[in-house]
Amino acid sequence: MFDRRGPTFIELAQQALSSTTKGYDLLAPKFEYTPFRTPDELLIPLAEAVGGPIDRALDLCCGTGAAMRALRPICRKTIAGIDLSQGMLDEAERLLKADDASQSDSEVRLIQGDVLEMDFDEEFDVLTTCGAFGHILHHQQDQFAERVHRALVPGGRFLFVTGPMPPVASRAWWFSRTFNGIMHVRNALIKPPFIMFYLTFTLERAREVLERQGFQLEVRTPYEDTPYPAARLVIATKEL
Repeated sequence: MFDRRGPTFIELAQQALSSTTKGYDLLAPKFEYTPFRTPDELLIPLAEAVGGPIDRALDLCCGTGAAMRALRPICRKTIAGIDLSQGMLDEAERLLKADDASQSDSEVRLIQGDVLEMDFDEEFDVLTTCGAFGHILHHQQDQFAERVHRALVPGGRFLFVTGPMPPVASRAWWFSRTFNGIMHVRNALIKPPFIMFYLTFTLERAREVLERQGFQLEVRTPYEDTPYPAARLVIATKEL
């Protein structure tokens, strides 16, 4: 699962015993070499779905900027990313500067902050997020969707990848439930908590929360010929 340049078992244990922000600060220099980094097979169809040039895009919980690098060539004015971890933002800045393929005249904005507290007001044409829903607790999801809605211009789009809830008998269901159980025990015993859970914003839950906030959802299946055939690309559009 891990590249030889990735974190050691001891480093992963140290990160897991830290707070969410501190854990990702520690992981940041090796994050690109872990399975936690969203693979290009998921990112490229997402960027293609955005379509032609746009003025401004924001990637939520941007990590080391993988989605930003995919979106930057089609952003005419601003490509932005927000994340709690300054270590991840520092790595995103380094990789964006090093990635010649994504160079453009667009401004790069890297914002250290909590997506649940962001106060953008109709600033972006497109918002994206990749692999970050596990950091948002169930009771926070409507607050998150409201902030996303507010940040988009009328007719703006929120793009992300999720999937339907897998069958109870599946390996994915049992893995997620086992992992989530371990995290609940860890957080009950160790403070501060590390917030990361699986299958918290499935396609069914995403539809429920986002439609309640006034989005219209389109679901696409561009991943059938990839290692992630169950994945779905969701395009949530804010009303005009």
